[in-house]
Amino acid sequence: MKIRADKRLWIGLALLSGFAGGGIALAQAPRGVSSYMPVDIKESFQTIMTRLKGEKAEVEKEHTALLNERYDLSDRPAPGVTMDRKKPIQEGVRVKLPAGATWDQLASMTPEHIRDENLFPKGFYPLPHPKHSEGGFVFPHFVIDEINRQEKRDLTRFDIDYDLPDQFLPEFPPAMYLNQRTDLGDVSQGKLVTINNYYELFNGILPPKQIEGLRLLVTPFPQQQFNETEDRRSEEPSRGAACFDCHSNGHTNKATHLAPDARPQEARHRIVTPSLRGVQIQRLFGSQRALKTVEDFTQFEQAGAYFDGDHVIAAKKGMNPLDRINQVDLMAEFQEELGFPPAPKLDVFGKLDPAKATPAELRGQDLFFGKGRCGTCHTAPYYTDNLMHDLQTERFFKPVMINGLWETGDGAIKTFPLRGIKDSPPYLHDGRLLTLDDTVEFFNLVLGTKLEPPEKQDLVAFLRTL
Repeated sequence: MKIRADKRLWIGLALLSGFAGGGIALAQAPRGVSSYMPVDIKESFQTIMTRLKGEKAEVEKEHTALLNERYDLSDRPAPGVTMDRKKPIQEGVRVKLPAGATWDQLASMTPEHIRDENLFPKGFYPLPHPKHSEGGFVFPHFVIDEINRQEKRDLTRFDIDYDLPDQFLPEFPPAMYLNQRTDLGDVSQGKLVTINNYYELFNGILPPKQIEGLRLLVTPFPQQQFNETEDRRSEEPSRGAACFDCHSNGHTNKATHLAPDARPQEARHRIVTPSLRGVQIQRLFGSQRALKTVEDFTQFEQAGAYFDGDHVIAAKKGMNPLDRINQVDLMAEFQEELGFPPAPKLDVFGKLDPAKATPAELRGQDLFFGKGRCGTCHTAPYYTDNLMHDLQTERFFKPVMINGLWETGDGAIKTFPLRGIKDSPPYLHDGRLLTLDDTVEFFNLVLGTKLEPPEKQDLVAFLRTL
């Protein structure tokens, strides 16, 4: 098999430790040569594009093999269960088990036993970016098609395409709800909100400050992969990307990229775009959760994350410094208007109304706050404690290099709100859990809750009501 250049260093370091689990087993990830990206590119754009286009087929073949090894990617919608605008939800555990293992057997084993026997399901390992050596924004095709149709702005990358099948992604375009105008229901009118239509959709509904904030959220600014330079990843020079290119209608389309908070590239985690619904109740922002307000995060996105955490390269590619009073605060004010979708079975305390819920859903709620221990972190009514927690997943597997990602523990991750969770697949910060069934199995194993199969089904039924 042809070995890409980004792997050669790792292979050399791994010769004494051997190969394991489809990757390269290493004791420790090496230190990067530099934290900084090159600014003065010596290679012409045409040469860069030709080289990366030539690598695309092999890169996608390798990543597709990884996905097929880890998951059952078939289209199996859950009967009668849909997202907010009626897209079917996928059912069943899609993470593949190691040969000869069962979920009950794994749940009865210690983390050390699972690690030593190499039995941690591969779908529970951190998920690499579709091209981890490059990273950067990658958009699902339906997002690319609609923005191109409305704005003639192309978010296609010439070096890689989005990896997860459509059936595992949120519906598009998603509904949009406003906290102060719940009487209006979905204010998007079934459209993707863009710079082309935001004014006609929201004039007369929002105050002027929020209209201006929304305008900025749908305005494209230069971004690492989409800009005017020779080291972009779009075939034509690009105006850039807008905040709502990832957060479609203030929700998410699960566009993926890499967290900017670590170096070298192999140590960076894949992240998928979280929903902005209900962002007004959140208190931690950014991949390290070092930002405490949505205003801080909005400003940071323009100064750092749009350029992969590199403010130096921003000067070249077109950093957009935002004024805190006249721009950032207006953007944040609109974002804080974004509401959760309706949950007709929940009461004002965020718990099930017994008169509306099924027996399975009520049993699932008891498990959520009891044996399953979900409610320890995901507290009602919004199902978050606004804290960080380390699941210590490194207890279950040996560090290994797979497809350009140094596979080790996840570190501390944010407790995301679970309100409206059925509308936001796939799950966990990197999208490694394709269904709610996968999510229940993951936490049952990692937390050691030892749920029985019927209890897992009841827990999924409850999560779907949120």
